[in-house]
Amino acid sequence: MTFIPTILSGGSGTRLWPVSRTKFPKQFCELFEESLFKMTLERLKPLGSPWVITNAALKILTETVMREAKVPLEQALYEPKANNTAPAVALLCRVLELKNQSDAIAGIFPSDHLVQNDRAFESAVKLGIECAKKKQVVTLGLKPTYPATGYGYIEVAEKTFAEQGSLKAYPTRGFREKPNEQTAEDFIQSGNFFWNAGMFIFEVATMIAHFRALMPETWAVISELKADLSNLKEVYQRCPAQSIDYGIMEKLKEQVCIPCDLGWSDVGSWDEIAKLCQTDDIIETGGHSNFAYSKNKRVVAFVDTHELIVVDTPDAILVTKKGSTQKVKHVIEALQKRDDVRLIEHSFEYRPWGKFEILRDTDDFKSKVIHVNPGQQLSYQSHTKRAEHWVIVRGQPEVILNDQLHRLKPGESIFIPQGAKHRIRNPHEFEIVEFVEVQVGSYFGEDDIVRYQDDYKRV
Repeated sequence: MTFIPTILSGGSGTRLWPVSRTKFPKQFCELFEESLFKMTLERLKPLGSPWVITNAALKILTETVMREAKVPLEQALYEPKANNTAPAVALLCRVLELKNQSDAIAGIFPSDHLVQNDRAFESAVKLGIECAKKKQVVTLGLKPTYPATGYGYIEVAEKTFAEQGSLKAYPTRGFREKPNEQTAEDFIQSGNFFWNAGMFIFEVATMIAHFRALMPETWAVISELKADLSNLKEVYQRCPAQSIDYGIMEKLKEQVCIPCDLGWSDVGSWDEIAKLCQTDDIIETGGHSNFAYSKNKRVVAFVDTHELIVVDTPDAILVTKKGSTQKVKHVIEALQKRDDVRLIEHSFEYRPWGKFEILRDTDDFKSKVIHVNPGQQLSYQSHTKRAEHWVIVRGQPEVILNDQLHRLKPGESIFIPQGAKHRIRNPHEFEIVEFVEVQVGSYFGEDDIVRYQDDYKRV
């Protein structure tokens, strides 16, 4: 029986601002050696070729990582708008139904959680698959390490439903909302309560039956979806927003939970990052227990300070006490009131062909470093208000300037006059092309562009 692991990739991750932003959310940030999304893809690949459900606004970022992980791009489904988790799961079920895969077992996994014990994760999923074959909806329950008030809990019965090695699956007595501190402590003491991290396994046909019984309005709308997804936007506009927990999981009378210890974290705050990460580029004198996160390779020095967290990015710095990082939400509110673009985007941006990062943006000039991925090329274009100087620093690109071909090497440069038609392409299979662009003119906005040819249908 086919297993289809599916990643739900949404949210803005604003609790990890200024690293995580609306257009570059938490799952794509390389908080560890790789992004959480890439780590999730790699963790699921041994179990089956992963599918992804995400927002259409994250398509470029999603496809970039899927290519790196060698996951087929056609296994990504793009929601026209954020509609919570129930419509996303219903969308997956409907697409698989249209592909005559209703007998498949599907797994739902968040894109932005950290799992440090891959072997334990794989064992838990395999037991979950066996339970799902018996028409059960399965939740992976995480053994709580402290009385958390920020997570929902699952209560299990004492009777064993199934087991595999040292792992056991238990009938679920019910879901519990996020508790207060005393209730969370009682949950821990009982030993029968586990964190709900939003990881579910089920047979597609079984979940469809649950949608029909428990969320008939949602399924009635989703069932109108055509095989070519041509009416997805219209369907999603009419689909009620609802969580899968509230809409289905909390109402099921028969389901099972597999308690497991995965070395799990939702990576939900800078306090959590400070616990998980080691940092070498800090100096403490007269103080202790400080933490710094910097992508700029800066040394951060703390003098006579204790329990501070400093997060350094090119255009924003966060300074907070440990234990207070949840109050970042107040910073977000202040930035929203100011309509500050630094809440939404970074100084870098991913494009279908690669990415660029703004180095300087002044009234007189703008400079960028630009990466072009192997086999990719920018559109054939011109600018009406600026000229550009390109200096190649890596790779051997081909530049088309007013229909003339120029082959360049590292250290060589080319001048693009204002109004000239131009494009750069990377003809190589593996090597990245990198160049520095300096713009000079009267206006440097991204909208000063006329496209004549484009591989990505932006003409």
